[in-house]
This record gives sequence, structure tokens and C-alpha cells, in this order.
Amino acid sequence: MNNTLERLATLLEERKNADPQHSYVAHLYQAGQDKILKKLGEEAIETILAAKSRKSDAIIYETADLWFHSLVMLAESGLRPEQVLSELERRFGLSGLEEKANRG
Repeated sequence: MNNTLERLATLLEERKNADPQHSYVAHLYQAGQDKILKKLGEEAIETILAAKSRKSDAIIYETADLWFHSLVMLAESGLRPEQVLSELERRFGLSGLEEKANRG
């Protein structure tokens, strides 16, 4: 797994025990799943708007926010990014249409 993802996933796990007064991530965890999912939705919309603007810097910045909040959501759910990467690896070389048709 990418070292940055691994380091970030570890940090996000550590923040579960941090003081919400001093940690944005701990604050999100304390607020619960609904707050995390709302933030994830906001970041998805901002990423879409950045893509529509065709401004590279904005696309990169907003995608980083989207990925970050996706990692928070995974951690809150007890999941790790390597599980998502494994799923992407499993799909590699499959037609997207074939993969979707094979889902149970």
C-alpha cells in the first residue's frame, strides 16, 4: 500500500482516542457517522464542482479532501484502505460491465 495512505490510516486510528477539542478527526468521530457521511457528501460535491471548473489545483485540492474524508469514513467503519485497494486489484483486468454483472 502507498506509504502515505498507510501513514494516514494509522494516524486516523490514533485520532479515535484524541481530544475532540484539539483534533478535527476526533471531533468527527465524536459527532458520529451521520456527521462523517455529511462531510463526505460535501467533499464529493466540491470535487465535482472543481472538476467542472477544469482548474487543476482545485481538482487536486478537493480530491485530496474527498480521499481524506473517505479514509475517515473507512476508519470509523473499522475498515482499512488496503481492503479497498485489494478490491480494486481484484477488479483489475475485468470489464466494468462484467464486474458489475457478477456482483451478488
